[in-house]
Amino acid sequence: MLQKVLGYGMVAVCLIATFAPEAWDHYALVLVAFGLIGGFMTPIEDVATRVAYYVLAAALPGIADQMDVIPAVGTYLNGFLDNLAVFLAGIAIASVLLATYNNVIAAGDN
Repeated sequence: MLQKVLGYGMVAVCLIATFAPEAWDHYALVLVAFGLIGGFMTPIEDVATRVAYYVLAAALPGIADQMDVIPAVGTYLNGFLDNLAVFLAGIAIASVLLATYNNVIAAGDN
């Protein structure tokens, strides 16, 4: 249930930030908070999936910049994908922190 609420909230904030960026200054803060909450509440155990999130969070803004060449809707697609990358960065940060925590805790068990 929480993942569904975070997903819909993320899409809503991304769309609002894309179409009305001057309405509020703290869209990125909300998106990172949503990502952190989602990342901590449902940790990613698979290493390959975690790496995919890291790569996507880093590469998506560069890919999104290429959307500007599409007439009429390119800037909106760019803005949406940039905001999505902020959300994914929150999930990636939570994954790094949880993986580090789990490694530190497991190091004392030997």
